[in-house]
Amino acid sequence: VQLQASGGGLVQAGGSLRLSCAASGRTVTMYALGWYRQAPGKEREFVASISSNGGMTHYGPSVKGRFTISRDNAKNTVYLQMNSLKPEDTAVYYCVADSARGVVTTSPDYWGKGTQVTVSS
Repeated sequence: VQLQASGGGLVQAGGSLRLSCAASGRTVTMYALGWYRQAPGKEREFVASISSNGGMTHYGPSVKGRFTISRDNAKNTVYLQMNSLKPEDTAVYYCVADSARGVVTTSPDYWGKGTQVTVSS
């Protein structure tokens, strides 16, 4: 599975961004998809996950209520709508795919190259 993320950029605090991740290769609809992020000097952090059929989502505690994950299996694409952004959301965001269909685990099978999100105060 190849994963290509896009949509990162610079935004002011309180603003919004939408990340997209186009997946290709094996039958992507069989994989849970999600996002991790890593800020400079910090541990990698789970952000969000969506099951293979889109019926189940999970969020990290720091983004719950502000971020929304969705997927379009016809387009093999997963999205991350990020609202009410805070400076602490600044990080490189990585799209991931996991063969555990229900949820992205702590060891996803595939990682995409990251996209930078910077939130200014």
